[in-house]
Amino acid sequence: MTHAASSLWPFRKMHGLGNDFVIFDARERALPLTTDLVRRLSHRQTGIGCDQLIVMEPSEQADVFMRIYNADGSEVSACGNATRCVASLVGSEAVEIQTKVGVLKAALDDGTATVDMGAPRYGWDEIPLSMAMDTLSMPVGWELLGTPSAVNVGNPHVIFFVENVDKVDLGRLGPLIERDPLFPERVNVNVAQINDRNEIRLRVWERGAGLTLACGTGACATVAAAVRRRLTERQVTVHLPGGVLNIEVTDDNRILMGGPVATAFTGQVDLALYA
Repeated sequence: MTHAASSLWPFRKMHGLGNDFVIFDARERALPLTTDLVRRLSHRQTGIGCDQLIVMEPSEQADVFMRIYNADGSEVSACGNATRCVASLVGSEAVEIQTKVGVLKAALDDGTATVDMGAPRYGWDEIPLSMAMDTLSMPVGWELLGTPSAVNVGNPHVIFFVENVDKVDLGRLGPLIERDPLFPERVNVNVAQINDRNEIRLRVWERGAGLTLACGTGACATVAAAVRRRLTERQVTVHLPGGVLNIEVTDDNRILMGGPVATAFTGQVDLALYA
């Protein structure tokens, strides 16, 4: 294989409700990624552009291993919308996807995918927080945002329940909260509006990516927190700027997330141009 050929990589641009991904299939040859290369490929003006860059790798435990990078180059352990996209690419009705935090099971049905995201974690050291505190109603606040809940669903989330999500300046407050010393691994910031016991409006500032049209793990974490606070039933429709996700917290405390996935376009990129 020549150098030119070896630096050419096919990719697929996909999204779940506008939460978009550049996906590489590296199950047959290794993809030579660096933090800088991820940043350059993810850049919306000078690269392909995405919220997260996803690499499908071989797995001995599941159908595929999913590696996840934020647009800032940081590697993370979970992404619900990306999990649904990868499940659709594997192409069978029942799919097992290995991640850094375990194996997730997904089911496909007519353009939609439902993923069992596992059990949420609520311990302050499991989020993690830098100090011990109650994660149901945390005694902290940032300006008008206060007493949030914290949940780890493979990645850390803090959830603020507010009267109107549109009145929160999330573009300004999101990065301040994300990088607060209280969150040693940073945090995803969610503002949620309870419409009724089966419906939530949600906006998310995503760790390492910023404001996003949809965040699957954010929807999961928010419903888990709402159920824990007894604000909603266990089956909730979550309205995000990019569309709707259906979330269920089962009786045995597992989170099921269902929603559509779509391919925007496919192409190939010469990685040597971004070195």
